[in-house]
Amino acid sequence: MSTVTPAYLDQRLAAAKRSSREAAMAGAKAAAVATVAAAIPTLASVRMLPWARAHLNPTGQALIISTVAGMAYFIVADKTILSMARKHSFDDAPEHLKNTSFH
Repeated sequence: MSTVTPAYLDQRLAAAKRSSREAAMAGAKAAAVATVAAAIPTLASVRMLPWARAHLNPTGQALIISTVAGMAYFIVADKTILSMARKHSFDDAPEHLKNTSFH
């Protein structure tokens, strides 16, 4: 077994920071798209449907839209972090574990 060097730890910390920054950006993009995708039908239904006009006040509309945006952010950020962790763990694996072909 080899010892863990400070350079190795710095490299791992830099990779973790890159991963979290990339996940935050991907989550923000997904939240922006989800906001538009949720706002259009929500606001349109309040104008056209009598039930929605009677039961969805502006607070309810904002709650629907922000919930969709929040869920999109966290789902995409989590999936991005997991996929990057999976990729990095495979890259750092020993060679005998990388060969997944059946002989």
